[in-house]
Amino acid sequence: MTKRQENVLLAMWTVAVIATLGSLYFSEVRGYVPCELCWIQRIFMYPLVIIIGVAYAQKNTRVAATTLIFSGIGGLVSLYHYGIQKLAFLSEAAPSCGQVPCTGEYINYFGFITIPFLALIAFTAIAGMSIFLWKSLKEEQ
Repeated sequence: MTKRQENVLLAMWTVAVIATLGSLYFSEVRGYVPCELCWIQRIFMYPLVIIIGVAYAQKNTRVAATTLIFSGIGGLVSLYHYGIQKLAFLSEAAPSCGQVPCTGEYINYFGFITIPFLALIAFTAIAGMSIFLWKSLKEEQ
């Protein structure tokens, strides 16, 4: 494994840790109750901390396919969640999400930064770095 691949794994792990701590901050410190779609996004983000952490410790870049799948699915859920928050035609047809509506916005910085947007950025960053790792593995073979 090259130093660059190692740095990318470390960056991926850092993004996953920050996203996980951010979601825990919003729910446990600020008291924001996560909606159903938030829980689904957590299901795809939280394991990435462990998966990427183990891969970094083992210097295993072959984890790229796994992280791409987790971040891709999580990113699609985040994109949909962000869409039902910001697009009228989606929010009007949005299903009821349980105790907290998925259309609710606990934060709305600068008129567009919401919690699902932050998750989307993290999933996109991890997916992009996963693609880089995958391509670098193909070039080595």
